[in-house]
Amino acid sequence: MKIIEHQNFPQERALYGVDEVELKNCTFEGEEDGESALKEARNVSLKDCYMDLRYPLWHDENVSLERVEMTANCRAALWYSHHIVAKNSKLHGIKALRECSDVELLNTSVISPEFGWRSRRIVGKDVSVEGEYGFFESEHVSLKNLAFKGKYSFQYVRNLIIEDSTLDTKDAFWHTKNVLVKNSTIKSEYLAWYAEDITFDNCTIIGTQPLCYCKNLKLINCKMIDCDLSFEYSDVDADVIGEITSVKNVKSGKVVADAYGEIILTDDSKVKCEAQIITRDKQ
Repeated sequence: MKIIEHQNFPQERALYGVDEVELKNCTFEGEEDGESALKEARNVSLKDCYMDLRYPLWHDENVSLERVEMTANCRAALWYSHHIVAKNSKLHGIKALRECSDVELLNTSVISPEFGWRSRRIVGKDVSVEGEYGFFESEHVSLKNLAFKGKYSFQYVRNLIIEDSTLDTKDAFWHTKNVLVKNSTIKSEYLAWYAEDITFDNCTIIGTQPLCYCKNLKLINCKMIDCDLSFEYSDVDADVIGEITSVKNVKSGKVVADAYGEIILTDDSKVKCEAQIITRDKQ
């Protein structure tokens, strides 16, 4: 593998199509404002590098990033690329990851609107993500110790596992399918509407009007805080610790909680609502 150290690459397609290259302490910046520095590259390792130019890693295979900083100017950094590892790095450009596969994120900071779109087989551990529409339409995603802050996260995602995480996000998990969230805290208005085959295990859920229009929704040993108008038109099997502020027109299944602020069954319901709403000590 060729090693390149302490060089700057400001030009257009500066390292186009390289193969078997390790870049150490290199920079990608300058008045030339060149794009696509490492487009169509193969087997590339970047260590302790600084990237301040657009579209650097498109159509690449086997990319390793370690202690790499991508600034806000490094937009659309990783597109159409496969077999990627980012470790101890900063991905801070808009649309940082799209149409990629086999991605591993380790101890990495992401500040990137529209991050992780339409990608497959993403694994992350000790990752922070800030931005809107994170992971939109991605598949086979597994995240542990994730700190997420933003809006509209995980919409239309398929086959998702999240563990030991904290999510502060509006409209999370809309239209998702086959989702498991464990040992996590989720603060979200309008959580997981239209989701199918979604389970929350040992989670704390905070926010208004959660979990409506769901199919095969499960809550195991969860807490619900400030959750009013919960479960409207959902098929649900829920075991909740403590009180639920209110449940409304639950379509089918069973909800068990210690108490309810209000149980709402309206005459104008558009579907037949036959769920069991059970107070735990009255079972």
